[in-house]
Amino acid sequence: MTATHADLYMPPRLLAPGGTPADLPTHEQRYGPLPYGDPAALLRAVTASGLTGRGGAAFPVHRKIAAVTEAARRTGRAPVVVANGAEGEPASRKDRTLLALSPHLVLDGIQVAAQTVGAEEAYLAVGEGASYLEAALAHRADPVAVTVVRLPRRFLSGQASALARFVGGGAALPGHQSPPVREEGVHRAPTLVQNVETLAHLALVARYGAQWFRSAGTAAQPGSALCTVLVPGHRPRVIEAPFGMPLHRLLPMDGASAVLLGGYHGTWIPAAQASGIPLDASTMGAGVLAALPAERCGLVETARVLRCLALQSAGQCGPCLNGLPRIAAAFQTLATPGPQGTARTDVSRWSGLVEGRGACHHPDGTARLVRSAMTTFAAEIDAHARGLCTRSDRTPLLPVPQEA
Repeated sequence: MTATHADLYMPPRLLAPGGTPADLPTHEQRYGPLPYGDPAALLRAVTASGLTGRGGAAFPVHRKIAAVTEAARRTGRAPVVVANGAEGEPASRKDRTLLALSPHLVLDGIQVAAQTVGAEEAYLAVGEGASYLEAALAHRADPVAVTVVRLPRRFLSGQASALARFVGGGAALPGHQSPPVREEGVHRAPTLVQNVETLAHLALVARYGAQWFRSAGTAAQPGSALCTVLVPGHRPRVIEAPFGMPLHRLLPMDGASAVLLGGYHGTWIPAAQASGIPLDASTMGAGVLAALPAERCGLVETARVLRCLALQSAGQCGPCLNGLPRIAAAFQTLATPGPQGTARTDVSRWSGLVEGRGACHHPDGTARLVRSAMTTFAAEIDAHARGLCTRSDRTPLLPVPQEA
C-alpha cells in the first residue's frame, strides 16, 4: 500500500501515481528520455544535489562515485555497478515497492551510475521479483547490460561485501572490508554498490538537475525518501516524504508509547519525544517507522527482534557467533516477568563488547537497538523484575522471519 501525494503535500517523485506499476512507455511518458551526458557533468550535478545513499548509511553519493572512478583509474580495471535491492530488513517494504511500481526508474539509475563511473558490467541484486525485473529489462535497449541476481532472503545479504562476493560467485556473507568494495569488489574490480532507491533518485538528478532535486527537503538534507510505516491493525504502508517533515505527520502516534525509528538496527524513542523529531537521513536507517501501542510490551517486541538478529547473523566472527545469541538470551530474561539475576548488567556489558569488532556493522546496529530499548523501556524492566508486566496485549507488531 502506498500513500498518495495529498497525504504529504508533495508530488510523488519515485512511486507511480495510483499504485499502478509503470511499464516502459508509461515511464518514458512520465519522466521523458534519459540523458546520457558527460560523466564529469553528471558527477558535478550529483555533487551539487547533495544526494545521499538511501540504504541506511546516508553516505554522499558523489564521494562513492568519485572513489570508484579513482580506483578504476589507478588499477586500470573497469568498474562494476551493483544495484542493491536485497531489502533483508524484515520490517521494510520500500525497495520492493519501488521495484514493483517504478522498475524502469531504477534501471535508468543503473545506466546513469554505469556511465558516470565508466562501468561495462552491471547487476541488479534482489530477494524477490527477479522474473518481473527480467521482463522489464527485455523491453529496454540499454548501453550497459544488466544481469538480475537472485539473492538468498537473509538479513545480511544486502551488505556491500556480501553482495560483491555473491555476484562474483561466492556465498552472500560479509567479509572484512579491507580493501573496501569500492576498490576491490566483484571479481576484484572497483565496485559501486548503491541501494535501488538511491539509483532512482540518481536518474532524476540526471534528468532534472540539482536545483530541482533540492526543491524538496531541507538545505542541509535535500530530497525525499521512501519510508515503511507500520501501524497495528493495518498493512504496511510505503510513503515518500521530504526530509525535515515531522514524524507525527508520517506516523499516527495516538495511543502509542514508543516509536521504532530506522528498523532493526535503529532506535526506540518514547512517542512523546518522537512526535517532534523531523525525518532525518542520519537517523532513518532502513526507513522503517513503527508505532508501539501502549498496551504492548516493548521488551517483548525487542526480544523477538534480537532473537531474529542473532539467528540471521553470518556467524563468522565472535561478536555474531557468541555475542549476539548471549545478548538475545539475556534480553529474553528481561522480557519475561520474574527474577532477572545479572541479565541487565550482562546485556549492557556484552553490547559494549560486540561493537566495532565484527566483519560488518551487524553487531553495532544490534547494540544500538539494545541500548535504546534499555533506556526507553527502563520502567518496564523494573516492573518485570517485580514479576509484573503492565502491558496486556502480546500480539506481535514487528515481523520476523519464520525461522526466527
